[in-house]
Amino acid sequence: MSSNGSTVLVNGIESSSISVNDRGLSYGDGLFETLRVRNNKIPLWDYHRARLISGCRRLGIHLDLQALNTEIQQLLDSVGTTGRPVSADQLIKIVITRGPGKRGYSSVGANTPTRILFHSEYTVPAQTNFYSGVAVRICSTRLATNPQLAGIKHLNRLEQVLARSEWSDNLYAEGLMCDFDGNVVDGTMSNFLLVRDGQLFAADMKDAGVEGVMRSFLFDHAERLKLARQIKAVTLTELFDADELLICNSVFGVWPVRLLVDDSPDHQRRQEWSNGYPIATSLQSMVRTELFPQ
Repeated sequence: MSSNGSTVLVNGIESSSISVNDRGLSYGDGLFETLRVRNNKIPLWDYHRARLISGCRRLGIHLDLQALNTEIQQLLDSVGTTGRPVSADQLIKIVITRGPGKRGYSSVGANTPTRILFHSEYTVPAQTNFYSGVAVRICSTRLATNPQLAGIKHLNRLEQVLARSEWSDNLYAEGLMCDFDGNVVDGTMSNFLLVRDGQLFAADMKDAGVEGVMRSFLFDHAERLKLARQIKAVTLTELFDADELLICNSVFGVWPVRLLVDDSPDHQRRQEWSNGYPIATSLQSMVRTELFPQ
């Protein structure tokens, strides 16, 4: 199906429907990735593919990587044709489900995975988000710990849906979520990185959260900026005491945080960063140069 510059493929065929018995619909039994495209290339594809392969292996879903590659190329080749995206920047969302199955949680007999690809234009965020920073809040919704699912981008995002419903205005660009031990894990749509004494810290995700591909890219390349890196459990106190705080994902890249607010009854804290964002700015420059050059 194609309309208004967007296309949907289901198992390689333009369509807007899947089986009502699809386990992705019934149980969230699947995974997804959102790819940013620049000039018909997917700069972070190696990271997305690795996470998708890992997630399918952990869930026991067969991934037909050859078919997926063909379908992605089919979308890229269609850019500029009637009804398709036309700009240099686009998005492709990949959804892989276990496919149709019988009623019940058992996956026996569900042997035909479903591949759904959404292709659309990329909407450029407000430039102030990049240069002036964004406001972020601490969510009251907690992340459950589950090492079997931690790190992968499975379809069950109800915790994020509940967290995102905690605010409806445009004051906050993102909300950060803690686990039940009080450690900050990630955002509803992003990961965070904090800077302290010239060192870059990221949250430990062995028990919860989604290990973002942009976070992985930044950590892999931070040595170019002579930044030491460490993955650890991050407390709220450490977050508020950071020299810099930033959020990142594969779609918007890197946004510095100018304001962090925790308005829970137990804390009532806020922190503003008003002396510039030197590390975030350097990471933004690296992302532009390496991934999305003009």
